[in-house]
Amino acid sequence: MRFTKIAFVACDTDSAQRALFALRERYGVIEATDADVIVALGGDGFMLETLHAVMERDVPVYGMNRGSIGFLMNDYNATTLVERLERSVESQIHPLHMLAVDTGGAEHKALAINEVSLLRETRQAAKISISIDGSIRMAELICDGVLVATPAGSTAYNLSAHGPILPIDAGLLAVTPISAFRPRRWRGALLPMQAIIRFDVLEPVKRPVSAVADAFEVRDVSWVEARVASEISLRLLFDPGHSLDERILREQFES
Repeated sequence: MRFTKIAFVACDTDSAQRALFALRERYGVIEATDADVIVALGGDGFMLETLHAVMERDVPVYGMNRGSIGFLMNDYNATTLVERLERSVESQIHPLHMLAVDTGGAEHKALAINEVSLLRETRQAAKISISIDGSIRMAELICDGVLVATPAGSTAYNLSAHGPILPIDAGLLAVTPISAFRPRRWRGALLPMQAIIRFDVLEPVKRPVSAVADAFEVRDVSWVEARVASEISLRLLFDPGHSLDERILREQFES
């Protein structure tokens, strides 16, 4: 791949801002709206922000780590950027669409690249029923919460909640409970990508629940629906040998 218009964006940390200045000095300044590739400088959180910002555009994003973990980022190197972009490998991912209806009846829509999560708001455990494609599969889950993760997000919050790691091309979603109290031994489910998942909050006034799509939060939800937004494709670029597929595979064998 050849790119002639490279735009640089960065989070507000000192290291990212220094890298932004150095790269613009070396390669020039192009506005993100005019670019044929965007280089994001920061950590995984900033990569998610950048992907949300280009959600409506067909433009690839190449991340360079100026944060902490950097699972979605490549190593930082200012001198070989053009060559690395030309040799990069593209991974395409699809976000989740969340529809959340609060206890007042208002609808809230958002897109999530990693996961859609339901979380208890108070000291009392949440009570949630789970339906798949219109059929109730779990009448009552008593828990701190529950989430739906994409393959790209399966190594994030989902993994911390002891959910499975999903290969990018697995065609699956992970439904993972967060501190399940009843049924205590339920560890979640794997669902096909085309599944429509609905969570109904039982006792929403007594046991209020919030819904979160990446960084977008809705308080006091009554029910939430999540499905893959297959019409939206996000393009991530990685160095050869460090693709998203390879990173997810490697994560399963590391302690």
